[in-house]
Amino acid sequence: YLMNEFAGKTAIVFTRTINETQRLAILLRTLGFGAIPLHGQLSQSNRFGALNKFRAGSREILIATDVAARGLDIPSVDIVLNYDLPLDSKTYVHRVGRTARAGKSGHAISLVTQYDVEVWLRIEAALGKKQEEYETVKEEVMVFKARVEEAQRHARNEMKNLHEDRGKKGAILKGRRPAKGVSGKRGRDEMDKE
Repeated sequence: YLMNEFAGKTAIVFTRTINETQRLAILLRTLGFGAIPLHGQLSQSNRFGALNKFRAGSREILIATDVAARGLDIPSVDIVLNYDLPLDSKTYVHRVGRTARAGKSGHAISLVTQYDVEVWLRIEAALGKKQEEYETVKEEVMVFKARVEEAQRHARNEMKNLHEDRGKKGAILKGRRPAKGVSGKRGRDEMDKE
C-alpha cells in the first residue's frame, strides 16, 4: 500500500536483519517494484553496485540494514520507511536523516506494531516530540491483501532456495565459514544477525 502511495518516488526501507532485507527485496520485485537489497553480507562490489543502481534511478527502492543509515552519499531520497524499528533513537535519527537532505522535503514513516510500542515511546521521548500518525483507510490497504499474500509465498520459497544454495558458487546469501563441526548451512539466528 505504501509503495503504491509513493509510486515514482525513491525510498529506503530499513530492516533489522539481512534475512528480512533479502526477503522484502524479493517480495517487492514480485509485486512489480524496482527493489534492491543492501546489507553487510554482500561483497563490496555488490554493495557499490546496489548503491549505484539506486543513485542512478534504475531501482527506486533500496531495502537496507543499518549499513545504509549513515556514512553513505545518497543525495536524493523521498521516503524512509522503517519496516523494523531501530532499537535506539540515535539510529532512528540517522535513518530518517537519509531523506529531506539539503533543504529538500521528504517523508519518514515507521511501522509500529503492538510489540514495538515501548521502543517507539522511547524514540519519541528522546526526540522530545510525539510523531504524527500516517492515516490510512483499512479498505484501501486491504485491496492489496491477496496479491501480497501470493508474493509472500513466492518470497518465502525464494528464501528457502537461497538458504539451500548458500554454499554453492554464486549464491546470493553467501555466509561466512561455518563453525567447526557444522555443515555448510547456518541456523536462522546466525543469518538474522547484523
